[in-house]
Amino acid sequence: MGKTLFDKVWDSHVVTQIEGGPSVVYIDRHLIHEVTSPQAFAGLDERGIKAFRPENSVATPDHNVPTVNQHLPIKDELSRMQVNKLAENTAKHGIRHYGLGHPNQGVVHVVGPELGLTQPGMTIVCGDSHTSTHGAFGAVAFGIGTSEVEMVLASQCIMQPKPKRMRITIDGTLGKGVEAKDIILYIIAKISTGGATGYFVEFAGSAITGLTMEGRMTVCNMSIEMGARGGHIAPDEVTFNYIKGREFAPKGDAWDKKLAYWKTLKTDSDAVFDKELKYRAADIEPMITYGTNPGMGTGITQSIPAVETIEESARGSYIKSLAYMGFEAGTPMIGKKVDYVFLGSCTNGRIEDLRAFTNFVKGKKKADDVVVWIVPGSGQVEKQAKQEGLDKILEEAGFELRQPGCSSCLAMNDDKVPEGLYAVSTTNRNFEGRQGPGSRTLLASPLTAAAAALTGKVTDPRDFL
Repeated sequence: MGKTLFDKVWDSHVVTQIEGGPSVVYIDRHLIHEVTSPQAFAGLDERGIKAFRPENSVATPDHNVPTVNQHLPIKDELSRMQVNKLAENTAKHGIRHYGLGHPNQGVVHVVGPELGLTQPGMTIVCGDSHTSTHGAFGAVAFGIGTSEVEMVLASQCIMQPKPKRMRITIDGTLGKGVEAKDIILYIIAKISTGGATGYFVEFAGSAITGLTMEGRMTVCNMSIEMGARGGHIAPDEVTFNYIKGREFAPKGDAWDKKLAYWKTLKTDSDAVFDKELKYRAADIEPMITYGTNPGMGTGITQSIPAVETIEESARGSYIKSLAYMGFEAGTPMIGKKVDYVFLGSCTNGRIEDLRAFTNFVKGKKKADDVVVWIVPGSGQVEKQAKQEGLDKILEEAGFELRQPGCSSCLAMNDDKVPEGLYAVSTTNRNFEGRQGPGSRTLLASPLTAAAAALTGKVTDPRDFL
C-alpha cells in the first residue's frame, strides 16, 4: 500500500518508536518567540545544559511588541521583560535572533517562509498553535507547549503520538471576491472546530493547487481551528519557485539535490486516508463569522442560523455566544455595524494580503467612524509595501501602515479592541475577549475587511468588484 505525504515526512523523522506509546521525532526547524520560551530556557539553565543544536532554531519577538514607535522602550513591563529575555536567552545559547529593529523581525510564521527557513519535507515546531502555517510547503509542522520547547532545545527531538490522516479536497474555480481565507472558514463552518480532532489534514484539489503560496499558508494556518494537529499541501512548482533564491534556501548543487527529493513528496495514488472530505469551490462565497469560535461562520449574504437548526445539545452555548456578540438568530449579517477593522497576523499579514486590501480601497475613502489597523507581518513585508507605494495609496484613502507584530490578533500588546465594540478581523480566532476584554470579533478575508473599512458595516466585497 502507498504512503500519504504525511506518512513520508513523519516516518522519515522517527528516531525511536516507543512500544504502545508515542514516537520520538527529530525536529528540523524550531521557531521561537518571546511568550512560550522563557520557562523553557530556564529549564535548561536549571539543568546546566545548552541548546543541543542551536543552528536549527530561529527566534523573533512578535506577540508582545508594539506596532508603533518600535524604536522606543516597550511601555508594558511584562512585555518588555519577555522581549528582553528572548534576546538574552538566544545570545546565551547561540541561537539566531531577529530582535526589534532588525529588518527580519516579525510574526514568526511570516518570517520563517519569507527567509526560506521553511522547506518541504521538514518537521517544524514552535510554541505557538499556528505553526501549522508552514505545512503549506509540504512540511509536518505543529505547535508545542513550553515543556516541549525545552525538550526540543535540549535534544532536537520531541515525543508525539502519530495522528490519523485526513484529506480534504476542494475542486473547481473560486468565484469573484472569494479568497483562501474564505475556503478555510467554509470548511470549518462545515465540520466544526472539533471536526478534525486527532487528524493531520492534507488539503488537495484544483482550488487548493490554484492558490499562491501565501493563500496556501492562510489555509494551513487555520487547520488548527478545526481541531487538527496540523495541515499541509503537497509541494509543487509554485512551492519551489517561492523558495528559490531566498536567504536560507539551498543553493547550487544543494538546491538540485533538495529539489529532486521535494518532488517525491506527494501522496501515492494507492494511499489510504482514515477520512476523506470533498467540497466544491463554486459553493463558497465570501465568509464571515457571527459567534465566538471559528466554526460559527456563514456566507456573507446569509443570515445567522435559527436556534432550532442547531443540535439540541449545543443550543445552550449557541445562545450564550449570540448574547455575547449582541446578535439575534435569524438576522442577516450584511449591514451589521463595524467599529474596528484589523488587517494582519500570521493568517493574513503577508504582502499579498496588503496588496489585496490596498487595491480594493485605492481611490476610495475610509469610513469616518471606523478605526483601522493595518499591520505588516514582518519587517520585510513593511519594506516591500513601501517600495511598492502601498503606504501612500493607503494614506490617500485615510489609512495608516503600522509596524510589524501580532498586534490585535490576541491583544498581548497595546492594540486592543475596546469592550463591546465590533471588529472585522483577518485573524484566526474570534473567542470571547480575544482582541481585548469584551471585544467582539468577526473573522473575514482581507477583501471583506476592506469593504467593512470603507462602509463601517458588514459588506459583501463583491459589491465593489
